[in-house]
Amino acid sequence: ASLPESRSRRTGERVARIDYFFSLLSPFTYLAGTRLEEIAVRHGATIAYKPYDILALFDRLGTPRPADRPQGRKDYRVQELRRMAAKTGMAINLKPMFWPTNAAPASYAVIAAGKAAGGDMGALVHSLLRAAWAEEKDIAEDAVINECLKAAGFDPSLSFTGMLSGAEAYAANLEEAQARGVFGSPFYITDGDERFWGQDRLEDLDLH
Repeated sequence: ASLPESRSRRTGERVARIDYFFSLLSPFTYLAGTRLEEIAVRHGATIAYKPYDILALFDRLGTPRPADRPQGRKDYRVQELRRMAAKTGMAINLKPMFWPTNAAPASYAVIAAGKAAGGDMGALVHSLLRAAWAEEKDIAEDAVINECLKAAGFDPSLSFTGMLSGAEAYAANLEEAQARGVFGSPFYITDGDERFWGQDRLEDLDLH
C-alpha cells in the first residue's frame, strides 16, 4: 500500500479502497489467485484484508453449509470448480484431504500480518489457499502457517504473538460482513458500496 499512499500525499487525490471479505476455506477464493492485487496495483487502490468465519455467516443467514446442500448443487459446484481451474490454469484438488479444517488460526495470522506490514499480503493469502486446495496441507497447523508467513516476507512468530488481537478482529470481521451484506467468498466492496461477489466478477471490479 506504500505506493498509493505516497502518491496521495504528493497529489492530494483520494486513494481508492477495496474491502476484501474472504474465507480461507473457499476454493473460489483460491481460484481468484492474485488478480485482486494486480487490479489494486493497476488502479492505485489499497486492499483491506478481512478474513471471516463463512460457516458462521451461513448459519446466521440460514444458508445451507456446503455439506448440507442439495445433491444437484453439490454436483454443480464440483463441475464449476473443475472448469474454473482449467480456465485459470491453476491446479486444484476437488476433494482435499484437510477440508473443512479450522481456518481460524490461519485467519488470525493474516490479520496479524496486515497489522505488522512489511511483507506481501496477497502472497500470504494465496499461499494459504494454495496449501489447502492444491498442496494437501492442513492450514490449521502451526508449521504450515509459519511456512506461509515466512515465504511472504513476514515474521513467522506472528502466528503466536498476534493470536489474541487476531481472534478479536476475526470476530469483528464476521459482524461487519453481515452488516454490509456479504453472503459468500470472495466478496469485494469498493468505495461507494459497490459490491462484487465471486472470483468470476474480478473483471467487473477492474472495470469499475
